[in-house]
Formats: sequence, structure tokens, C-alpha cells
Amino acid sequence: MDEFGKKKKGFSLGETDKERRNNLIIIMLSVVLAIVVVVFFVQHSENKKMMQALNMEKASIQTDLNTLMTNYDSIHTTNETLQAELEGAQTKVKDLLLEVGQVKKVSYDQIAQYRQEVTTLRTIMKNYIIQVDSLNRRNEILMAENVQVKEEFAQSESKNVQLEKEKERLQEKIKMAAQLETTALVAVGINDRGKDAESARRAVQIKVSFVLGKNVTAPRGNKMIYVRIQKPNQVLLLKSPNDLFQFEDLKIPYSAKREVTYEGNTLPVNIFWDNEGAEFMAGEYTVDIFADGNNIGTTKFTMKR
Repeated sequence: MDEFGKKKKGFSLGETDKERRNNLIIIMLSVVLAIVVVVFFVQHSENKKMMQALNMEKASIQTDLNTLMTNYDSIHTTNETLQAELEGAQTKVKDLLLEVGQVKKVSYDQIAQYRQEVTTLRTIMKNYIIQVDSLNRRNEILMAENVQVKEEFAQSESKNVQLEKEKERLQEKIKMAAQLETTALVAVGINDRGKDAESARRAVQIKVSFVLGKNVTAPRGNKMIYVRIQKPNQVLLLKSPNDLFQFEDLKIPYSAKREVTYEGNTLPVNIFWDNEGAEFMAGEYTVDIFADGNNIGTTKFTMKR
């Protein structure tokens, strides 16, 4: 057999009919297997792309639901009924978001259903926004009217306060004008002969002399004049702890007092403190005069040793 014949014989399916049939079956099965493998890989690739697309749709739905949650959180109203409805719709969004998140493999039908529910919830939210805006506008109008009323009331109150303050100032001026004043206020120690005594050892009394000034607005009639004398050690000269008089909101002790009849004209007054045989303390004394609940004069004097 020549060389060409040998090569031709090498490409034969077999020497016998059985071999050729078996080899042909093997070739056909191989071709079918190859086609199946190709189809499998093509379908697998398509399925993978489909699942990626569905997962992207699922993620998009979750994003939309999160946006709805944020939008619902931003809607507030004082209307209790509407607020309850808002909270109910917000709960539905939250439940749907939870449901979508729990789905591992989502289908086209589920995606379509979720899209429809998202659209419905978005429409409901828009309706709530319209209702809330309408209520807010009405509330703004009412609030504006309320503010105007309050401003007018505040202006009226301010005028009343100003009038009351003016009245108080006038009353204070009248009170100040009616307050007695002292002039020529002098306090000295005197000896047993009624003479001035600069020495604490020789003094037996303290004499407080002053003049009640003229005042045509002050009330006329009997007035009690109180004197408080503080020793150099700041201790008050006092006969009895029950010797008290009203000063502002307190009752405070006094050293001596004298009732006078005041008719609006100048009135000289002398008030004495008798030390009842005790020796006075050397140093500076402070004397305060009170009448009608007011401190009308203060002076100081010194007794030597």
C-alpha cells in the first residue's frame, strides 16, 4: 500500500461496521455533551445576570423605602387623628422594609409586588403631606391672629404697667414729700447739773436735740419719735427688750422715745437717755432718729475718758 493509502486508512472510523458504528455514536454523544455544556454555561450566565438585576431592583426598593421612612419622620402635626394615621403608614413602610430585607432570592413577581406597594405608600405619603401643609397653613393664620391679639394685649398691659409705675412714683413722691426731716441734730453727754460733759465718767445722760422741719404735706397730730443710740462697741442702749417699734417689715428695739404734737411747722425736740448711775463707755456713739416708720436723721458724737 502506498503512503497515501496509509494516511487515508488512519482517518477511518474503524475497520469493521461495528467499530465504525460505535465510534460514530461516541462522536455524536461528544457533540451533544459539548452543546449541553455550552447551553448550561450560557443559561448560568444569563441566570447570574438576571439575579444581579433582581438584587439591584431589591436594593433600589430598599433605598426607596428608607427614603419614605425619612420623609415620614419629617412629617409632624398636632392633629392627633392625622398623627395616628401617619404613624400607622410609617409602620407599614417599616414592616415592608423588614420583609424585603429578609428575602434571600427575590423573583420578578415579588419585585413587581414590592414596586406596587412602594408606589402606593408614596402616594399615601404625598396625601398626608398635603393634609399636614393645609393644617399648618391654617395654624399659621390662627397663630398670626393670636400673635396680633397677644401683641395688642401686651401693649395694653404695658400701658397699664406704665400707669401703675407712674402711680407708684407719684405715691412715692407724695410719701417722700410727707416724710419728716430733722435739722440741727446734735447729741451730747450731760452731767448731773445739765451741762455738757465731754468725759464719759462725768456724763449721766445723753441729750439728743433736733428740729422737725416744716412740711405742709406731712400728716398733722401726735407723733411718736424714737431714738436708737449705739455704744462704741455697737451695742444698743436699751431699757427693755420689749421696747420695740415698727420699721419697714420688722420690729426693732429703741433706746428712748417721745410723743410730740406736730402741726406742720418747725418743732424743736429734746429726747434724753438716762444711764441710771452706770458709767458711759468712752468712744464714738451713733444716734438714729425715727418717725412714721422712717429714719429721719443720723448723727455721731464722742465721749472721752
